[in-house]
Amino acid sequence: MKSSIKTTLVTLCVAGSALLISGCDNDNRVKRYEISVTNATNNQPMAPPALIIHSNGYTGWQTGSAASDGLELLAESGDPSGFVDEAESNENALTQLMGDGLVLPGQTETFTLMVTRGDERASAGGGTEFTLATMPVNTNDAFVGLSAVDLAGLEMGDELVLFARVYDAGTEENLETAGTIPGPAGGGEGFNAAREASNIVTLHGGVVTSSDGLSTSALDQSHRFDNPGAKVVIRRL
Repeated sequence: MKSSIKTTLVTLCVAGSALLISGCDNDNRVKRYEISVTNATNNQPMAPPALIIHSNGYTGWQTGSAASDGLELLAESGDPSGFVDEAESNENALTQLMGDGLVLPGQTETFTLMVTRGDERASAGGGTEFTLATMPVNTNDAFVGLSAVDLAGLEMGDELVLFARVYDAGTEENLETAGTIPGPAGGGEGFNAAREASNIVTLHGGVVTSSDGLSTSALDQSHRFDNPGAKVVIRRL
């Protein structure tokens, strides 16, 4: 993957000789971004996030349109691999990364991505943008996301503080039964290829729990959420 190659380069740049250092951040050929993701929900663990830096020719999703297969997998099961693979195969994606563990309520996880100037010039689109997606796992097909955040104006040391909304992928009915919730509240099925709902990405209307009178729901009042679902801080290193 592109991200593994770039990660190796960063390691060499930090640890290496004067010769290696001359090809790294100090001659402005590499842009590095530190991205911190804080789970802002009360009782919705978030799956390992997918993080993508891309030009403006890439789109992870659009409200009012159908979710991609990779986004469906992410939003129903929490598995980001298909969504990241779709980005990697897109000529406008510059680098991508998957988290390796849950982001628990109130917890912050920090990631580093980098882009070389050559990648920016070679991409089919223009600009430098950031997209994030992760699943609150005690839901049927919700995802927390940021789409196409403009990074072009960030200088070294600058940061953006953003708040990610909760979306409904529209690929599964929001039944909230134990058998359809993959998180610890249900322990049920995650991904199912059959699209049973609207098949349209929308903002999420929230869960209707057993505390709200839905007797078949595996969720209770602790699993309710509002916007934003996450706080995201992007810092140019």
